[in-house]
Amino acid sequence: MNRPFDLIIRGIPDDLPETVAALCRSRLHNAVTELLSKTRLKAVKIMIETASSRLDMHAGSPLGTEHPDQTRPSDDPPIEVRALQYQAQQPLFTFDQLVVPDALMEDLLSAVEVMWVEHKVFDEWGLRTIQPFPHSALNFHGPPGTGKTLAAHAIAHTLKRSILVASYAEIESKFHGEGPKNVKAIFHAAERDQAILFIDEADSLLSKRLTEVTQGSEQAINSMRSQLFICLQEFRGVVIFATNLVENYDKAFETRVRYLHFPLPDEHCRREIWCRHLVPQLPLAENVSIDQLAAYADDICGRDIRNAVIDAAVRVARYGKAQVELRDLIEAVDRIKAARITVKSS
Repeated sequence: MNRPFDLIIRGIPDDLPETVAALCRSRLHNAVTELLSKTRLKAVKIMIETASSRLDMHAGSPLGTEHPDQTRPSDDPPIEVRALQYQAQQPLFTFDQLVVPDALMEDLLSAVEVMWVEHKVFDEWGLRTIQPFPHSALNFHGPPGTGKTLAAHAIAHTLKRSILVASYAEIESKFHGEGPKNVKAIFHAAERDQAILFIDEADSLLSKRLTEVTQGSEQAINSMRSQLFICLQEFRGVVIFATNLVENYDKAFETRVRYLHFPLPDEHCRREIWCRHLVPQLPLAENVSIDQLAAYADDICGRDIRNAVIDAAVRVARYGKAQVELRDLIEAVDRIKAARITVKSS
């Protein structure tokens, strides 16, 4: 349904460059067009939240005349509207870029194979009659920088699907009751876009529910976990969580989510990661040894190696040196490790 409509936008600051303002108007126009095309709504009123006001999608507008719902508060947008804030993107990485232990790579590829045959098994072979909502749920757990995000993108690329990325911080809300609605909205958005859903920093969502709730924030977390459990039951798609430090997973999730551990790279993996990041165009001195770099530190991740290469290259260029030497790279690793220790102790 493509109905012509007038989009009136007030309040854009005069000092905002016109190119930026035009882009914002275009994006808002596209979002409203999508909303109208997927619903029977005839009008939408949007007010932007400030410190003293709440998002008001309905007040003064005729939305309720199209979808009457006496139980929904006047300032509570329907799930289709709430889900518009979450948009899928094309995957950025492939399995060719992922360096992990062989056993983990086999587990990842095995998980992809299961996802490939879901349509055949549940639709063509009729197993959807006994399991109406099959789903593939994975939890990538391990230290930061070990390839969890890259692997999620690689799975989406292999399955020829887009990926919808969100973190716990984007789902939670300072307003009571909003968190569970955002959980529901993000699953709705993933199904709408037929995308792989990747929820980063999901430690709080998957950990054990609190039994002695004393604060509103604790009740909010429990409510989000309950809503997540419901969404996992009903979601017809692939959802991937990334966690770092969760030790006490909720039993309700343990039996419904497959866990894959992403460890810090061993020396073999570090050697491969160094090789991939020391690109051919980088002017390396003859004393740069991949073997020495791989053996130098056993407590660094792929992200550390990438950052060390960039840091060393920037310093060499800034000081007018012609080549990146082994010492430059080792000193960059030391700086990254020292900064990490400082952050932990502060």
